[in-house]
Amino acid sequence: MIYFDAMNNPLLQVNNLTTIFRSGDGVFKAVNDISFDLCSREVLGVAGESGSGKSVTALSIMQLMKSPSMKVSSGNIIYNNGAAVNLLQLDAKGQQAYRGKEIAMIFQEPMTSLNPVITCGKQVSEAMCLHLQVTKKEAREKTMYLFKRVKLPQPESIYDCFPHQLSGGQKQRAMIAMAISCNPKILIADEPTTALDVTVQASLIELLKELQQETGMSIIFITHDLGILSQIADRVLVMHNGCIIEQGAVEQVFKNPVHPYTKGLLSCRPSLFNNKERLPVIEDFMDTSPNANVAKEHNSQEDSRIDEFRNNASEQKKDIYITPPFISVRNLSVSYSRSNGFLRQSKEIVRAVDDISFDIYKGETLGLVGESGCGKTTLGKALLNMVKSTGSVMFKGKNISSLSVDDMRPLRKNMQMIFQDPYASLNPRLTIGEAIMEPMLVHSIGNSVTERKENALLLLEKVGLKSQHFKRYPHEFSSGQRQRIAIARALALSPEFIICDECVSSLDVSVQAQVLNLINELKCELGFTTIFISHDLSVVRYMSDRIMVMNNGKIVELGDATEVYQHPKSEYTRMLIDAIPVI
Repeated sequence: MIYFDAMNNPLLQVNNLTTIFRSGDGVFKAVNDISFDLCSREVLGVAGESGSGKSVTALSIMQLMKSPSMKVSSGNIIYNNGAAVNLLQLDAKGQQAYRGKEIAMIFQEPMTSLNPVITCGKQVSEAMCLHLQVTKKEAREKTMYLFKRVKLPQPESIYDCFPHQLSGGQKQRAMIAMAISCNPKILIADEPTTALDVTVQASLIELLKELQQETGMSIIFITHDLGILSQIADRVLVMHNGCIIEQGAVEQVFKNPVHPYTKGLLSCRPSLFNNKERLPVIEDFMDTSPNANVAKEHNSQEDSRIDEFRNNASEQKKDIYITPPFISVRNLSVSYSRSNGFLRQSKEIVRAVDDISFDIYKGETLGLVGESGCGKTTLGKALLNMVKSTGSVMFKGKNISSLSVDDMRPLRKNMQMIFQDPYASLNPRLTIGEAIMEPMLVHSIGNSVTERKENALLLLEKVGLKSQHFKRYPHEFSSGQRQRIAIARALALSPEFIICDECVSSLDVSVQAQVLNLINELKCELGFTTIFISHDLSVVRYMSDRIMVMNNGKIVELGDATEVYQHPKSEYTRMLIDAIPVI
């Protein structure tokens, strides 16, 4: 509940804030003359795509600039807690008195914001010793209490764990414990649930709501997912190109959006109730130029083509499932040992994939869904013989799981993988043109460099990039563009089978829509068979013909995508569905 009092000022007032970046190309306004208030006990949502200015706004409030070239050029930020203080006029020592104690922040990626060489417990205790002047013993006791409060298992053990020893959800909970350790009046949560499983995401949202009600703190919650904001926020600001383009009560903005950009954000996410043939993208709503009608007509024609392809595929589906499987998996298992105990002397055997069997049919998309750690990615690697396994994987009638590296190499041409993080899977020292041509060279596709370059340029065009991008490096592209490059590289060998491993999990909803549309269009054109791996059941349902649900290395459910969603047979599948944020 928000406490409004006409006699008092808001807890935080941001007035005409402008934050700039200086570069060789000149000055760029990352935040452009924005104003808003945060009231006592309010949860204020800030929505928008990457680059809209959301995180820079948070960093400006905290005065945590990423580089000397970034600075607040005008405006003021007034914090009202008894006496009004302009945070922008404080020196470094004055900022330290407010930062962490009065205003705290949870960052998007806890692994990069937690010190990797200091235990999680000590990092939380350190903040309390600094701001609350408590003894180390008192700080340790309070840290244990906070770890229990944020529902971390075995707090005593986690106190002595280093960040890399915790899961993504556990690291984020440790960050929340650190952020609330000094009882701040304002908590800024910057994309705290991005790339987390829907179940972990739901539990973190519930935790923040509980903490907010218990402590009475105000929260600024930043995200690109409007479904999450509908569950936690009282009011919402929508940002685009550094400006606030719409704001109001959550129900008002979501039910009756005024700005085309807001309408686009609300429409981009795959719907659980209406399986559209093509997902809308932001440009469909924002572009009012004469060329927009041409683009819309092209999209309409593309929709009709995809619709016709899917209708034909639907008619043929009965025949597909009575033909021999394209890939047949029998009793597949992948195990590894994990060190435990004092000095890591004891070994524990973990069955990442546990004796599973299933078939994949030519031309279908099989969705694979489950939480992190359930074995999805390991299964994908086992299907491509990238990890040691037992059992059999029959690809076009040949058991590939027992093949040596040399025997497997010729088959790699027909089996490709699109990874979750395209930046990590692209060589930063190769231009994207070289990255796309490299597999062609390895597999002797094309008779010359010129021919391979022509093929690479055609692939770039096919995935929506331009010929001038050929000589650029991966760091010069956005995350969505890098994912398109990864898709182009996977298609360079004209594979018959592609595994998409969480390839849209960390993308904005609008960029995600573009990539999902692209994969569907290419699948219609080239007819490859796909396994689409994700922890997001709404995305999997949109993309898939059938869905396979995994938990603890086992298959808990397998069936038609619509049937699995509408009539789940396992309790685990129901839990995944219930955790999906719905506006």
